[in-house]
Amino acid sequence: MGFARACSVALVGVEGVVVEVQADLEPGVAAFTLVGLPDKSLVESRDRVRAAVVNSGAEWPQKKLTVGLSPASVPKSGSGFDLAVACAVLGAAERIDPAAIADVVMIGELGLDGRVRPVRGVLPAVLAAAEAGYRHVVVPEQTAGEAALVPGISVLGVRSLRQLIAVLGDEPVPDEPDPGRGRPDTMLAGLMVPGAGLGTGLAAQADGTAHRPDLADVAGQGRARKALEVAAAGGHHLLLSGPPGAGKTMLAERLTAILPPLSRQESLEVTAVHSVAGILPPGEPLVGTAPYCAPHHSATMQSLVGGGNGLPRPGAVSLAHRGVLFLDEAPEFSVRALDALRQPLESGHVVVARAAGVVRLPARFLMILAANPCPCGRHTLAGSGCECPPSAVRRYQARLSGPLLDRVDLRVEVEPVGRADLMGSGGRGESSAEVAARVREARERAAERLAGTPWTTNSEVPGHELRTRLVAAPGALMAAERDMERGVLTARGLDRVLRVAWTVADLRGADRPDATDVAVALELRTGIQRGVPMRAGAR
Repeated sequence: MGFARACSVALVGVEGVVVEVQADLEPGVAAFTLVGLPDKSLVESRDRVRAAVVNSGAEWPQKKLTVGLSPASVPKSGSGFDLAVACAVLGAAERIDPAAIADVVMIGELGLDGRVRPVRGVLPAVLAAAEAGYRHVVVPEQTAGEAALVPGISVLGVRSLRQLIAVLGDEPVPDEPDPGRGRPDTMLAGLMVPGAGLGTGLAAQADGTAHRPDLADVAGQGRARKALEVAAAGGHHLLLSGPPGAGKTMLAERLTAILPPLSRQESLEVTAVHSVAGILPPGEPLVGTAPYCAPHHSATMQSLVGGGNGLPRPGAVSLAHRGVLFLDEAPEFSVRALDALRQPLESGHVVVARAAGVVRLPARFLMILAANPCPCGRHTLAGSGCECPPSAVRRYQARLSGPLLDRVDLRVEVEPVGRADLMGSGGRGESSAEVAARVREARERAAERLAGTPWTTNSEVPGHELRTRLVAAPGALMAAERDMERGVLTARGLDRVLRVAWTVADLRGADRPDATDVAVALELRTGIQRGVPMRAGAR
């Protein structure tokens, strides 16, 4: 009787579980049985592995073969187990040393000719292997750079099963031909899901020649620019409301340009999500800039928060993790889809429960909502001829529910652009680089203040800490307390005003917010004029 084992990883959302692939050979009628809760694509690996082994020059064992995937209670899907199954079978047949593969994690799909094809989710799979104590992984050559992002892991990138057999048996490694130049590499087809990256903004960032929108392109809109800067500095959610053509979409598209670069840990988190979703650009293993995701208003609730057949896949809120989620024409989204955002806005993650299992996906994003005042968009324009009846206006505005708006820190009315601003006589506004420098300084000031705590930005600080440890200047909260007594602010609203006030203070270099900072925060949240300066970067 021959027995061997190798290891692979089963992904559940963006979290991995190390799976032991066991192969057992017994005398009897030649058969290949695969057990351990595999799905359809994994059951088909029996034919792929057999053809790959034979076409790689190895002999297929003519015995009763049983391959078990342990733990058997964990659902397993995808073709990433092919490489581990093939090596376990060859180890049981004594073609390779079983001890050489016992503690090696193998991830990759096998072609019928023995080539090793890349699969999605290599980074979270290798992260799971490292957390489980494994130090050696074998991955397809195309994803070796992605696997090498995990520290303390020895990565072997192989192009074919023949090469892996030679490495494990201390034999001369055969040369495999490179894919033909001048045409697309078909081996990379499994890494990208067609259409999955649309609206994420990654394609434009991957191309170094692509034009990156600059904040200086926006004409006028001083108040909205100030709100955008505060949102970037503190990670606050923002609602832009105003007539069509005022520049709401232009402002939202330029938010990622003023956000600071992602830290190493944040980059790994974003890369893991994008790798599982199949939108990680080939040749760009690490995402270093904040992602931008702008789903269409016809998006379903499942596409926003995650879902799909079998185990749920990441939705738009997870694709925008550590970045920007822009919902243009927000009232046109379904009410169920919008209300589904309420929990991830508070917790920073989303838990999706399906019959196949429960998945926890990261979802700490900065949300930008853009809305018109009425169905025709001309309700707030003087002499515009809006014919929407008051009931239609109320119904349209009520599509953004109160509990959802209560979680939005900043609400700004975007005014129509005047002729002087549009034609350039009003002067060109600040560029993204100038605003980004102030945002970076404010973020550093907040990180220094919050050192030793689990929070890094002002938007994450709980209200209890704001009222006990991080106290504003004496008398600074009088206006906010009056608004709360009048019912203008809720308890959650008061906490969010304090967070925005701290961000405004960080932008002007103050140690703590004073009455003016709180007044700016109140004006940005309630829209009620407080007579305070709203110039961006005022010190």
